[in-house]
Amino acid sequence: MAKSRKVIKTGNSLAITVPSKLIQAFNIKEGDLAQVKVNHTKATITYQFSGHPRQLTLINKSK
Repeated sequence: MAKSRKVIKTGNSLAITVPSKLIQAFNIKEGDLAQVKVNHTKATITYQFSGHPRQLTLINKSK
């Protein structure tokens, strides 16, 4: 399921929103912790939400 998301500015940071269907499917709540793994070689960022066995992966498809 490849979806494009716009990077937005929030305060002094940048953020990518999560679609509501994924929020419901993963039962993500405000304040949940997410582990972030960055792979500079593959230009990927993986977020794993605590307590959830599935993962969301953001991939740079521009290469």
